[in-house]
Amino acid sequence: MARLFDRNMFIMLLAIMIGATFITFFIADIVNRSTIDDLETEHNVEILQIESDNEKFTSNFIRATVDLDQAREDRADGDYNFKLAFLWYQSALYEKNITYFELYKIRGTDNCTDAMPHYNDSCDNFDQAKDNFIEIKSYTKNQKYIEILDIYVRLTSSGSNLSQLNYYATYYLKILTENLFFDLENETVIYLENVTDILELFNETYGQLQNLEDEYDIIQSEIDEYDFFDTER
Repeated sequence: MARLFDRNMFIMLLAIMIGATFITFFIADIVNRSTIDDLETEHNVEILQIESDNEKFTSNFIRATVDLDQAREDRADGDYNFKLAFLWYQSALYEKNITYFELYKIRGTDNCTDAMPHYNDSCDNFDQAKDNFIEIKSYTKNQKYIEILDIYVRLTSSGSNLSQLNYYATYYLKILTENLFFDLENETVIYLENVTDILELFNETYGQLQNLEDEYDIIQSEIDEYDFFDTER
C-alpha cells in the first residue's frame, strides 16, 4: 500500500514538474514573441522615417536647385539691362548732339526700369533657395551632404546680397540718368540737380559689387570642385 502511494506521489510530482516547465516555456515564448513584435514595429517606424526623410530631402533639394537656377537667370536678365543702361548713361554723358542725347537718356532709364524687377526676383529666389537648403539639412545625417549643403547656403546668401546690391546700383544709376540735361548754349551735358551724394553712393555700391562677385565666384568654385567621394576607402 505504501509503495502504491509513493508511486502515485511520484507520478503526481512528475506531472506537476512537467506542467510547470511547459508553462514556463510557454510564457517565455509569449514574452519573446512580444519583444520581437516590438522590435519589428520599431524597425518599421524607423524605415518609414528614413523613407520620409529621403523623400523630403529629394523634393526639397529639387525645389531649392530650381529656385537657385531661377535666381541666376533673373540676375543675368538684370545684368543684361544694367550693362546696357550704364552704356547709354555714359554715351549720353559725353554726347554733343541733343537728338542722340535724348535717345540715350530714354534708353538708359528704360533699361534701369527693366533691370530692377529682375534683381528683386533674383533676391527673393536666392532667399527661397537658401531656406530650402537649410531645411534639407534636417533630413540627413550624412556629413558629406551637410558640408555641401552648407556651401549652398553660403552661395545663396551671397547671391541674395549680390542681387540686392545690383538693385541699389541700378536705382542710383537711374537717378543719375534722369538728372542728365543737355545744355544747348554750351552743347554739353550737365546734371539738373546736385547729384554728388548719389554719385558717391553709386561708385561705392559698384565697388562693393566687384568684391561680392569675386566672393560669389569663389563659393561656386567650392561647389564645382567639392570632392564628394573619398578616393581612399
